Amino acid sequence: MKKLNEKSKQTSVIGVVPMAGLAKRLGNLGCSKEIYPVESAKGGTEGSKPKVVCEHVLEKMQRAGIDKIYIILRDGKWDIPACLGDGSKQGLNLAYLMMGLPHGTPYSIEQAYPFIQDSIVVLGFPDMIFAEEDIYTRLVSHLELVDADVALGIFPADRPEKTDMVDMADDGSVRRLVIKPTHTDLRYCWGVVAWTPVFTHFMHNYLASHQNIAATQPELFVGNVIQAGIESGLSVYGVTVSEQPFLDIGTPEDLERLSSYINKRK
Repeated sequence: MKKLNEKSKQTSVIGVVPMAGLAKRLGNLGCSKEIYPVESAKGGTEGSKPKVVCEHVLEKMQRAGIDKIYIILRDGKWDIPACLGDGSKQGLNLAYLMMGLPHGTPYSIEQAYPFIQDSIVVLGFPDMIFAEEDIYTRLVSHLELVDADVALGIFPADRPEKTDMVDMADDGSVRRLVIKPTHTDLRYCWGVVAWTPVFTHFMHNYLASHQNIAATQPELFVGNVIQAGIESGLSVYGVTVSEQPFLDIGTPEDLERLSSYINKRK
């Protein structure tokens, strides 16, 4: 498979996967949501382990040539590093960071700031499943192609109220994001994203200001920060990466859809 292009490699590309959520909507799974088993072990040999949900996004990053990934945890989710280890079995270099302020995913990502501030960042959500293999390669390449600060991976939306809907111009530039709308005429959402150091520094400065009011505000989403970037003049583009919606196993209903979703994509 084609890896990240040579010019992109001049700036390191680092993966960030936040795993600090509480998963309250799923009840008691017996493990952290991110390591919920989603597929039987290949071959079914004794001692083999089933694939867990977060391995899907980690594998997609690894196949794009991204081997350095920061995982952000919260206290008590020690079953995640116990399951994934140092990543060497998957050909990855995994490092674990602890969540700081509990005000939303951007604050979890901020824990990686000292390590990623001069790199291209690809973000993956650990409870998301999608079939396409080259998504991260395409996103990083698009940053260079259109000289963007942020490249959003665009999917059809089957549940707009659970996603960030994207309003794009014909050239792919993103005019606005609509965060988890109750009603919308928009058809597409973003599910994965790559960004340059320009956006990393923008988010760092945005959070420095936002944290003064964060405790009195609703949970902050990554989409909120991207929308703030659009309003501040950052260059944000969308890249259609799939003709099928992704699956996010954030609710019991989505867990029930899991088997049929995976079987359709094998």
